[in-house]
Amino acid sequence: MTFDTIAWFEERGVKLKTESDGRVFPVSDRSQTIIDCLMESAVSAGVIIRTKSPMTQLMAPNENSTDWKIILADNETITAQKILIATGSNGKIWDVLKSLGHTLSNPVPSLFSFNVNNPLISGLAGLSVPTAICSITGLNFEEKGPLLITHWGFSGPVILRLSAWAAKELNEKKYDFQLVVNWTGMAKKAAVENAILEGLKQFPRQKISNRNFFGIPSRLWEAIVKSAKLREMNWADIRKEEVEELTRQLFEAKFIVKGKSTNKDEFVTCGGVNLDEVDFRTMQSKKLPGLFFAGEVLDIDAITGGFNFQAAWTTGWVAGEAIAE
Repeated sequence: MTFDTIAWFEERGVKLKTESDGRVFPVSDRSQTIIDCLMESAVSAGVIIRTKSPMTQLMAPNENSTDWKIILADNETITAQKILIATGSNGKIWDVLKSLGHTLSNPVPSLFSFNVNNPLISGLAGLSVPTAICSITGLNFEEKGPLLITHWGFSGPVILRLSAWAAKELNEKKYDFQLVVNWTGMAKKAAVENAILEGLKQFPRQKISNRNFFGIPSRLWEAIVKSAKLREMNWADIRKEEVEELTRQLFEAKFIVKGKSTNKDEFVTCGGVNLDEVDFRTMQSKKLPGLFFAGEVLDIDAITGGFNFQAAWTTGWVAGEAIAE
C-alpha cells in the first residue's frame, strides 16, 4: 500500500524522497504541496467540500428511520445510509461517539520535544548529533537516531519517536522524567571506553577538548569534556578514573525533563476510538452498522515522516471501498 501511495502522488506531479530510516517527505519539504494535491484531486473527483458547517448532533438509525442523520449548526439535516468519521483528534466528535456507545482511549499528545534546562546544552541550540541513543529511566523505551539540541531542550527524530511510543506513559508522569542520552550511538559502554583508549594512543599530544573520536560537534564535545570535569590537558595525561567519567558522560548522560513542547505544537494525538470496536476489513463500527472510521479519530498514531498520513489514507481507502459496495 505504501508503494501505491507513492505512485499515486508521483502520478500527480508530487515528487517524494525517502530518508534512510524509511520516512517519506515531498522534495519541496512543504506540507502545502501534499495539501494542494489532495484538494485538487478531491475537486476533480466531484467531492463536495463544505466549510463552516459544524455538526451539532449525529443520530443513529432507529425504529423510525433507517438513515443516519447529521444535524448542522444552522439546523439543516443531512441524511445518509453510511457515515465515515475522519475528523482526526476532535474532542467534540469523540464526545458524540461516546454518547453513541463507543469506547474511546483518553487522548494524549504524541510526537513532541522535551523541555530540558541543563548547563551542558546551554547555548548549543541548533547543534545536532547524527546518531544518538535515547532512553527513559524506568520505562522500557529506547530509540536511536539524529538528536537536535534546541533552545528549550531536545528534539529531532530520535526524540519524536521516543515521545510517540511512550506517549501514554509520559502523560501519566506529567512529562516529568529522566532522559538518558548516549551521544556516541555505540551499543556497548565498553566500546566507548575502548575508543577513548585507542584515541589517546593515536593523539597523545593533542588536547582532549580539541580532539574527539565520535563525530560529535566540537562545541558539544567541549561541553561534555567540561561536564566530565577534565582538566585542560593532553590525552596522554588523562587518568583511569577520568577515562571512566568521560565514558559515562558519553554513554549515559542523564537529563531531567520538565515538560514537553507547547500544547498544540505536537504533531499528532495518541488516543481515540477503541480498535477492538472496529472491523479492520471494512473500517466499520462493530457496534453501529453504517458507521465507518478512518485516520486519527482511531486510537492509532505513529512517528513523523508519512506514517500517520499512510494510516489515514489506508483506512480511508478501505472504508471507501466498503462504503461503495
